[in-house]
Amino acid sequence: MDEVTATVRDYYGTRLKGRDDLKTGACCSTEPLSPRLRSILNTIHPEVLNRFYGCGSPIPDDVDGLTVLDLGCGTGRDVFMLSALVGETGRSIGVDMTPEQLAVGRDHQAEQARIFGHKASNVSFLEGRFEDLSAVGVADGSVDAVISNCALNLSADKARVFAEIRRVLKPGGELLFSDIFASRRLPADVAADPLLVGECLGGALYVEDFRRLMAVAGWLDFRLLARRTIVLDHPYIELLVGPTTFSSMTVRAFKLDNLEDCCEDYGQVATYLGTVPDAPAGFVLDDHHRFIAGKPMLVCGNTAAMVGESRFRRHFRVDGDRTTHFGRFECSPSGSSAQTGGAPISGCC
Repeated sequence: MDEVTATVRDYYGTRLKGRDDLKTGACCSTEPLSPRLRSILNTIHPEVLNRFYGCGSPIPDDVDGLTVLDLGCGTGRDVFMLSALVGETGRSIGVDMTPEQLAVGRDHQAEQARIFGHKASNVSFLEGRFEDLSAVGVADGSVDAVISNCALNLSADKARVFAEIRRVLKPGGELLFSDIFASRRLPADVAADPLLVGECLGGALYVEDFRRLMAVAGWLDFRLLARRTIVLDHPYIELLVGPTTFSSMTVRAFKLDNLEDCCEDYGQVATYLGTVPDAPAGFVLDDHHRFIAGKPMLVCGNTAAMVGESRFRRHFRVDGDRTTHFGRFECSPSGSSAQTGGAPISGCC
């Protein structure tokens, strides 16, 4: 067991007894939930909710009957929300390295199935590490969507994690995660401080390193959905990190082989049909693509693939193909300098 893993298991398994024990605002989600998600959240046991340390709300749309994998599931708040969303014919799988956290989720597994009206639980809690999902039985191309909520930063080998996620996803599958990002690289001795590691700051990715990691793992384009600035409010941590600032970001990417590393114009038009559950008026793909139901929208080739070759294809009409190229597609970057402290985070738009 490496030093990072030992630190994480100790912090989340022994030191933290609930959300009130957190030292910063990093692992605290403030993103609003839809009425449907709030209604599900209200059915989840308080013990599970009290030990939830997410920084966002990476809950995917339209997953009925699908298999969704949550990396760093903790006590299972998001796993149980997904259990309700995928229904009895779907599967909700949680992977975590902390036995104490998983034990809480398993204690409430049967009761949550009863509350959701399921004859049997569609939830699996697996103890393991993100870097080797095959060790816990997650096969190639077996998952429709992978989510993570403030946990990927805890891995000491993030390049392998993103490669593993791509391996287990089906073609057209989605990676949707919230995590902590840093405005610059921390010195190694600072990043290794146990308090910073436990508070999801030591392992926070510098945004440009994240972009490079994604590209190496085959993710040439990814999109930013939400961002908030982290308030540290802790003198010792503020002294350690100096001028480095941190943000919680929610990122979306799709396993598509035909994506390019920048936006290209093929004259394609996408029209949202208004059929995604809970989104009759419009669908938000990312921070600068909000589709209005029934309104044709000129899109780049990558965006056309994301809505036309993923599970969302039944909710869109995409006109045109890649027969004729019209040059670079002009659209706003998905992480402007104002958002990320000097450089775009997105691999494309």
